[in-house]
Parts: sequence; structure tokens; C-alpha cells
Amino acid sequence: KDLFEKEGYLYATIEQKGATAAELLSDLLPQLLSRFPWPKSMRWGSGKFRWVRPLHSILCILDGKVVTFEVDGVKYGDSTAGHRFLSEGSFTVKDFADYKHQLNKHHVMLDRKDRQKVILAEAEKIAQKQGLNLVLDEGLLSEVAGLLEWPFVLMGSFDKAFLGVPEEVLMSEMQHHQKYFPLKKGNKLAPNFICVSNIPGTNGGRAIVAGNERVRSARLYDAKFFWDQDRKVKLEDRLPKLKEIGFHEKLGTVAERSGRIEKLTGEIAAFVPGCDKKKAMRAAKLAKADLVSGMVGEFPELQGVMGGYYALKQGEGEDVANAIRDQYSPKGPEDACPTAPVSVALALADKIEILISMFGIGEKPTGSKDPYALRRAALGVIRLLVENGLRIGLQKDLGVSDELLDFFADRLKVQQREKGVRHDLIEAVFSVGGEDDLVRLLARVRALQDFLKSKDGGVLLYSYKRAVNIVKIEEKKDGTSYSGKIDVKLLKEKEEIALYEGLEAAREKISKALSVEKFEDAMTAVAVLRKPIDTFFDQVTVNVGDKKVRANRLQLLAGIRSALMPIADFSKIEG
Repeated sequence: KDLFEKEGYLYATIEQKGATAAELLSDLLPQLLSRFPWPKSMRWGSGKFRWVRPLHSILCILDGKVVTFEVDGVKYGDSTAGHRFLSEGSFTVKDFADYKHQLNKHHVMLDRKDRQKVILAEAEKIAQKQGLNLVLDEGLLSEVAGLLEWPFVLMGSFDKAFLGVPEEVLMSEMQHHQKYFPLKKGNKLAPNFICVSNIPGTNGGRAIVAGNERVRSARLYDAKFFWDQDRKVKLEDRLPKLKEIGFHEKLGTVAERSGRIEKLTGEIAAFVPGCDKKKAMRAAKLAKADLVSGMVGEFPELQGVMGGYYALKQGEGEDVANAIRDQYSPKGPEDACPTAPVSVALALADKIEILISMFGIGEKPTGSKDPYALRRAALGVIRLLVENGLRIGLQKDLGVSDELLDFFADRLKVQQREKGVRHDLIEAVFSVGGEDDLVRLLARVRALQDFLKSKDGGVLLYSYKRAVNIVKIEEKKDGTSYSGKIDVKLLKEKEEIALYEGLEAAREKISKALSVEKFEDAMTAVAVLRKPIDTFFDQVTVNVGDKKVRANRLQLLAGIRSALMPIADFSKIEG
């Protein structure tokens, strides 16, 4: 303490000797393995070490030499094993290239992509030989490739009588529950499937195919049973059971949510050209009834789809049945967006209801967590509005909060980025305020983007930022806020008079063009300002000795900002 007070500082010399990479790895690897994050992990025997699967051996080689360490009794080494059934014993390796070669020799394809290629090629070959088409699901292909080491592709079949069950049921059962690839004959599902095994089996895999066919038949009998039983009960008669299903402790039951969706559907129907309000509300009333059906209980992924089938079977019109089927669409960027008016009204209501409800109780997405798929719902609303050209004000017509509107703005940036639309331009138009019509907003953004690509646009953006930066600096210096209120009597130079007159003329033209949504005309009016602004900067000094003239010229520069603000907040534009 005395030394610190006298000298003002303390110091120490720490000497740390270097170590080889192998020595460092020996200490680091056990720590790394013990901290490795897994969504689900397990212990093996009496050990305490947790891993995604039981850990039997560790292979670790650096520069041809074994790195020495141990994890929970499992020691390092230079050996590993191949396929459990198609190879025998362990083998040693020298480096990664040798490791990959030896694994392949012992019937293990190390690269998942290689396994995917083999599965896809063999499946298509088998399908073509039988005159069938493979129904490819990329997600399923990736999943199946991760379940085996050395794929053997086989084809099975099932009784044609089951084809009377809706195609979606059969495909869902195959893909999601049994990891099979469906096959089609033309546009219709064929009574065949592709399965993939990790062993070849005997007699061309006949026993493996027979086993899969037995399991497949059992599942199909279940599906047919649900299909037959569910059709005996009308959707409307299932509605009371929705009162027994809780949706959220703060939002009530599924029945209460269904009532909110029905009311909202009726309101939205007025904004959807050609939408029959009565049909839309009927579809909304029945939309959630299939949640208490046997089929959806067994196959949750078919909610909505089954409701559409049951509605059609009980005599509801196609508009109502299709709307029930499409209520959750679009589910993603690759999913088709509903275009039928009744379907659009219900799909919008379903998504907007959950967004307003969840934001209303503070259940908003945080980071990577989005348990109620609100981001997907917002993207669905955006696609439904934009792709159908619907003129609905999210705040004015639907009562969306400022916070939720900001959420839509963020999602819109993500969605439009893939279409080549700049996110900063969307931000610039949203920042004007009062714009909640996404169709109109994107039209304004497109006009702004085209304008900025022109020579006038690029130069004007530079001049705008120059003017605004000068005003901001002076506002910070003297604490004055410049709003663009100009005293005409203090205009001395012809260049500042020309700029003032140009701004006034532009304001009028911009206002008129925006009122009739002629956004290209508004940009033309802005382009005219380029010359008087440039001339002003070339010929006029802003910071003159006369304080009143100086302040008035700053107001003139602030007038550039206020004149352009009805179009967009140009300060948000990058570049």
C-alpha cells in the first residue's frame, strides 16, 4: 500500500513457459468434451460423463501421433471401429485422410452428403424402374441419412384399399412417422414406398421389406379407423369440446380463441375483394373443430387439412372447406400462399389474432426463442397482404400496436431482403410514421429505390445528408431546434431565394402525388431540388456574421429535411 501511494502503480512479472500443441490439447480436450452442449444427453453405466450417445472410445491424432488424455475412464487412442454388422474388429489410422478411407473400407460413409446422394440416386433408380416418381422431401432425406452408416435402399408396398384414405394422411404417416419416401404414379399416390436400411439383409432384403410392410399396414389400419370414425361426427358437434382445451392461461381456451378469430374474420372479410363474409365466418367457426378429432390427435401435423376434408364430406361448400384447410398457410417461404378470398380472410385472422393476443400479454419472441411461432405468423401476414394486394391498415383497420407494427417492420425487412429490396429503405419509409398499409409502403419503397439508383437520386442524397449534418451540428452548439420555418424577408441571395421557391413548389407537388399514390411523380418532384440545393452550397455561406440571416439559412437547410420527410426519412438511408 505504501509503495502504491508513493510510486503511483504496482507491477508484476509473470513467466509462463510455452507448451506443444499436443500438451495443450491434452488439457483442453477433456474440458471441451465435458462442456459440449447437447439438447439431450445420457450417462453410460455408473459414469458421470454426459454425451449424446454412450462414448466407447476416443480417437485423437495430431501430426501422426496420439494425443494423450482421458475422459471418464475412456482413454485416447489411434483406433476405431467400422460398421457394426458389415465389418469386424477395430483398425488403426494415421491421419484424417486415412481415417476417411478406412471407414469407407469398413462400410461407414463419413460424409452425410455422400449418404444422401446414394439414397437419392438409388431411390430414383428403383422408382423409375417401376414407372413411379419419388416424392422427395429434403428434410426427410437429411434425417434418414443421419440414421445410418451404409444405406441400402428398398421398395415396399401396401394394400390399394388404403388409397381411399386422404393422400395427406398416408404421406404424413410415411414421412413423419416411419421415415419412408412416398411414390406417385402420375399425380396420384401409389401403393408403394421407399425405405432405407443400414444392412442389406438376405434375399435382396426381402425380410427387411416384409417387416416394414407389416409395420406400415398396422399404421394404415389405424389411419383408416380414424378416417371412418371421424366422419361420423359433424365438425359443429365437436365445438363444445374446444372449451375443454386450454390455449393459454391469460387467453383462455381454444374455444375462446376460436371466437376471437371468427369475429376478426368477419372484420377482415370487408377488405378482401370477392370475400363472402357469411362463408368466411362459417369457416372460422369450424376451423379448430378438427383439433378434437381422432385423426388430428394421432397426426397433429394434419390439423386444418383434416378439417377441410370433414367439412366437404358433411356438405359444406368448397370455399368453406378450402378455407379451413388453408387457415395455417403459408407456413414458410416455400409454402403456397392462399389466394381464394374466403381462405385469405381466415388465414389472416388466424395469424393476426395470435400476434395481437401474444403481444398484448407480453409473450414476445426473445432471441432465438419463439415458442408461439410469432415470427412465422408475421411473415405469413405479410405474404397474404402483399401477394394478394390487400389494402388493409395494420393499425388503422386492425388495431395493431406500435410495438407490433415495429415487429412487422423487422419481419418485412427480412422477407424483402431475399427479393433484393434494401432494408434501410423500408426503415426510411416506416420512420415517416402513419404508414401501416404494407402494399402502399412497398410501392413507396420501390419508387424510392429506383430514384436512388439514378444520378439525381445519388447526388440529392449526398446533398441532403450534408444539409442535415450542418443543421444537427448547429443545433447541438446552440441548443436551437430548426424546423424549416423560413422568414422570406431575410432571404438575400438569389440562390437561397431559388432554393426556397423550389422547396415550396416541391412540397405541393409531393403532397399531391402522395395523396393519389403516384410515388414516381413524388420522386420526380424531389429530383428537381437537386440543382437549387447544389447551387446554394456552391454560392451561399451559411455561417455568416448576421445571426438572423445565419439562423434563417439554417432554417432553409432544415426545410430540405421537412420537405422530403413525407416521402421518407432520408437520414435512415445508407450510403
